[in-house]
Amino acid sequence: MVPWHLHMLQNNSTMFNFSTNQNQLPLKRLFLCSTIFLAALSGTAVAQVKPVAQLTKYVDPYIGTGFHGHVFLGADVPFGAVQLGPVNLSEGWDWCSGYHYSDSTITGFSHTHLSGTGIGDLGDIAIMPVTGNVKLTKGRAGDEQSGYYSLFSHNDEVAKPGYYSVKLKRYGIQAELTASKRVGFHQYTFPAGRESKIIVDLRPGIGWDLATETYLHQENATTVSGYRYSKGWAKDQRIYFTAVFSKPIKQFMVYDSTLVKQGTEIKGRFVKGVALFDTKDGEKISLKVAVSPVSIENAKLNMKAEIPGWDFAKQVSLANDAWNTELSRIVIKATDPEKMKIFYTALYHTMIAPSVFNDVNGDYLGTDKKVYKNAPFTNYTTFSLWDTYRAAHPLLTLINSEKTGDVINTMLAIYQQQGKLPVWHLMGNETNCMVGNPALPVIADAYLKGIKGFDKDLAYEAMKSTGMKDDRGLSLLKKYGFIPADSVVENVAMGLEYAIADWSLAQVAKKRGNVADYAYWSKRGQNYRNYFDKSTHFMRGRVSDDKWRTPFNPFSATHEKDDFTEGNAWQYTWLVPQDVEGLIELQGGNRPFEAKLDSLFVAEGDMGGSSSPDISGLIGQYAHGNEPSHHIAYLYGYLGKPAKTADKVRFIMDSLYTDKFDGLCGNEDVGQMSAWFVFSALGFYPVNPVNGMYVFGSPVVNEATLNVGKGKTFSLSVKNNSKINKYIQSVVLNGKAYTKAYIMHSDLVKGGKMTIVMGAQPSATWGTKETDRAYSIAK
Repeated sequence: MVPWHLHMLQNNSTMFNFSTNQNQLPLKRLFLCSTIFLAALSGTAVAQVKPVAQLTKYVDPYIGTGFHGHVFLGADVPFGAVQLGPVNLSEGWDWCSGYHYSDSTITGFSHTHLSGTGIGDLGDIAIMPVTGNVKLTKGRAGDEQSGYYSLFSHNDEVAKPGYYSVKLKRYGIQAELTASKRVGFHQYTFPAGRESKIIVDLRPGIGWDLATETYLHQENATTVSGYRYSKGWAKDQRIYFTAVFSKPIKQFMVYDSTLVKQGTEIKGRFVKGVALFDTKDGEKISLKVAVSPVSIENAKLNMKAEIPGWDFAKQVSLANDAWNTELSRIVIKATDPEKMKIFYTALYHTMIAPSVFNDVNGDYLGTDKKVYKNAPFTNYTTFSLWDTYRAAHPLLTLINSEKTGDVINTMLAIYQQQGKLPVWHLMGNETNCMVGNPALPVIADAYLKGIKGFDKDLAYEAMKSTGMKDDRGLSLLKKYGFIPADSVVENVAMGLEYAIADWSLAQVAKKRGNVADYAYWSKRGQNYRNYFDKSTHFMRGRVSDDKWRTPFNPFSATHEKDDFTEGNAWQYTWLVPQDVEGLIELQGGNRPFEAKLDSLFVAEGDMGGSSSPDISGLIGQYAHGNEPSHHIAYLYGYLGKPAKTADKVRFIMDSLYTDKFDGLCGNEDVGQMSAWFVFSALGFYPVNPVNGMYVFGSPVVNEATLNVGKGKTFSLSVKNNSKINKYIQSVVLNGKAYTKAYIMHSDLVKGGKMTIVMGAQPSATWGTKETDRAYSIAK
């Protein structure tokens, strides 16, 4: 989740009454396809994963394009640098990805997009095919003649992993898109009788993005190259490209904004080019656009390596194969086609980012704006860490640990270049968006799970150095043990997040045998206690050691002006996943904690007129549309009440995730909303994102096979599963009865088999004993 700064929208959050429901589809047979090309395409060791026949058919990219989902729609491959897709004429918060299902306009097809953020950016290198004479500006809504935009109908759209097509009504042009990691591949079918043109517009961006310097040069009859520098959410963005047409250009004209200029080369703030062609009815013109964060020459290398030819259908197939390979990391069976679609679309959404931010030769642009040549790791960008540290990164460690190593290497390189670990990193820029130190849990989780491929000493240094900074409220935290409410906004959220990060670092210190560091960071990990008011039993803003901020209303939420980040006291009181036992103690023990937790899901109150629209997907005051709530339903597993977790998570999965365009109850948040569903559908979730524990809930799959690395698989079989039979009765792990309310990461990655038997009534014995309950620190 990221702040909602500019657009004062009404909070469309939906309040749900608590109920239950469940659905579940058989998969087809497996087949082995070629993996040699896919290894190069995906940049991962895909030989360990056997692709499954057309898992992509269960992916519906439209899910989340409506309501506040903000997901990307278009053509890409897993974790690719290129997200090639349409951009609507409309702007605003619900157009952060450039596209919203409610719209019927297209201004062009851009090569970079964000998926599921709360701030719009990117939208680089817009391509728009047109016919006839048009004004060289996007235009105004309701007046097509004011610019070059076109209307379209969803009936004329096709979207699937690695492919997008649409008919531009105004021009009668059929547009088709596909992609590799660093190359966007366009194919346009033109009608007869009108002058055909393809516009290359370097002015437009999405959301906050604004071009600062742009350059175009026609190199020969078929090639145009250039670059686009811009500022926005990411303050200093640079992208280079080369574009090759399948047919010689009849004439290439360059423009400074809307003024035509002499020659075939131009530099300015808002430049664009128009390529003219003579075409016959039904003639196709293809265009390949390769991008690079480093140089035009590297963009050419990327094109030569990834899409040297002109077989569009072949690239569509290769992109589909790349998605099938990645989706095959988890193979499920379920009874309901809707659940299959929701699951694989969710898994797809977790694989759009982090996105590659380097070239095929290893070169990348650092945060310090230096070019790093031939790096020994794959550099990534788009780190929405405040969201993704909770479940998306733990999911990556489970099914794609080899990629986790490169993600950590990227973070360590960022640390060396900017002096601290990333907070919300985008296109080689630190945005400092959101609160806390969310890179620390990600690195600690990888470290403690024994993931290889990165420098452990450097990681420890980076974590400590970042935690000891003085910016973003840390100086006050170190001085007082809390961040005074009259000094910094969002201070409670900030302090609670820092406590999670500090506790994470303490566990790494313990692993390394550093007693002094363990004691120091463990103490800081307990600072959450300083925000708990025993008189109200809520987390709240503290002004001093003996004074709270007043007045206090646990329902109230004033966006970016109070003590919380996109939430209220009801939601933030539970943000102690690192020490649930400590939170239980503060609430007065198991029974008061359980009563308070029960009340969260039924409490009703007015948040006020200035609350963030990110506070969505409401069940009482539980807000599933925002990440700080994501672990809460699983806290019953720490009380010996797994049936209550089952009730809650089944309802959330059935009510707040659908297979419709508005099927997400809040921002997708770069994979976190979907990672919650993937884990929960499998029947477990990482409440504490660092201790390697997954707390059981209520699986909606009947079978699942997880590729957990090193050629090993973990198989899950769920017996007697149905809408009514939502409660776990018994678990058998590798042939032995298993009564614990959790399973460890170390058990999963060993490979093996687990059988879960479900029933219509809560079990009186499974997961209920004190010795079987989930816990925060090893007993």
